[in-house]
Amino acid sequence: MSSETPSTPPSDGPRTRQALVAEALAADAAFAAAEARRTRAYAALGQFGVDANGERASARASDMALREIASEVAAAQRLSDRTVQAHIGWAMRIVDDFPATLEAWSAGALTRAHVRGIAEIGAELPEDRRAEFDAIAVELGPWLSPGRLRSRLAAVAEKLQPTTLTERHQRGRETRCVRVVPGVDGMSDLIATLPTVLAVGIYDRLTQQSRVLIDARGGGVTAAAVGDGTGADAATTPLGASVAATDERTTAQLRADILADLLLAAAPVADPTASGDGPGALGAIRARVQVVVPALSVLRPGEENLDPAELVGHGPIDVDTARRIAEATALPWDRVITHPVTGAVLMTDTYQRTAAIDRHLRARDRRCRWPGCVVPAVRCEVDHTVDWALGGTTDVANLAHLCQRHHSQKQFTRWRVRQRTGGVLKWTSPSGRVYADEPLPYSPAVRFLPDDPSPPEDEVAPF
Repeated sequence: MSSETPSTPPSDGPRTRQALVAEALAADAAFAAAEARRTRAYAALGQFGVDANGERASARASDMALREIASEVAAAQRLSDRTVQAHIGWAMRIVDDFPATLEAWSAGALTRAHVRGIAEIGAELPEDRRAEFDAIAVELGPWLSPGRLRSRLAAVAEKLQPTTLTERHQRGRETRCVRVVPGVDGMSDLIATLPTVLAVGIYDRLTQQSRVLIDARGGGVTAAAVGDGTGADAATTPLGASVAATDERTTAQLRADILADLLLAAAPVADPTASGDGPGALGAIRARVQVVVPALSVLRPGEENLDPAELVGHGPIDVDTARRIAEATALPWDRVITHPVTGAVLMTDTYQRTAAIDRHLRARDRRCRWPGCVVPAVRCEVDHTVDWALGGTTDVANLAHLCQRHHSQKQFTRWRVRQRTGGVLKWTSPSGRVYADEPLPYSPAVRFLPDDPSPPEDEVAPF
């Protein structure tokens, strides 16, 4: 990631904001270099163990050699030898499979979060494809946040896979399960392994329902008592969590309680919108996901890796799942017309009458337009870049999606934003640094790569 800095940064006292930001960034770069050095050192330890046993050593002998070295480091650092051995294994993977990433990390161009995302996604590729993936990741990584980099690299990895996503998804579906991992203090983790579309949809529905409960607190709504015919008047869920107007549960706690209600009672019992014996509005809430389905991927599923369907904010999904969603939804689909070379959105249309501006913005933005944010557009608010009260127009050239957090941040902090041609947002921080957030282009029909991929000096690199 790069940024522009003003020639005369604003002064905030003896030590300017600009100087403090620069000091923090320098410290981060030094920390990244130290982490990269540590990774090389741990990988060298692991390689020493492998070499000491020879090429024909059994898997058990190699593992015991790594345990021996890990135990020595762990004893010196007062750590678990299992933890150190895991560090050694991860370090060896980075050194062996992603050397370009390691160099960029050492130079401070990438953070540990970037490197972990690259390693986790690249590990699913065959060994002979990882070098190409490594080179692409290093080109993209410095300009993107870790979350956005994961989304981009997931699509890149699909293009490098020798088998289609549909084939791998069908194998992956066989691993779906629900399991309980015992915890402490009478708590446990209930883990469901599901297709991504279902998991994201469940999480979104729980989030929407929890927000209804939180909003009801300020509206003076008191939840109806949940009784069993015994005359009890305590408003509780099956697990005993109070749903009175004084409810102070967090969103995370509400998600857990509502999930328990839905699974144990088949309905969100803690519903402040319920009246009488009928269901309230909470139960009517359905999950929302945003899916991009390239037409050619549906028509030619054998080539879906070239331009995979995408669950916005989470990465590629198999074309069969995308097709089933397209066939099952009652909502109109937006047809997005893109530039054949750049992939930029030119226009949107649909066969049913909808809000054309909203269709265009959803297709163009796809996620929150704050630098680095990956919240899908369907969970964001549409914001006037120049406020309506200050003369801003309701036009696609003055509108963009922002999640609730970053919408508030734009309103109540000293960050400033301008919208340029093509929906490019240029954000200026309080210290004067400028960050450009560009709409993520759709996969172009024709791809041209310049001889020099570096951006012009007078341009701000996309976040």
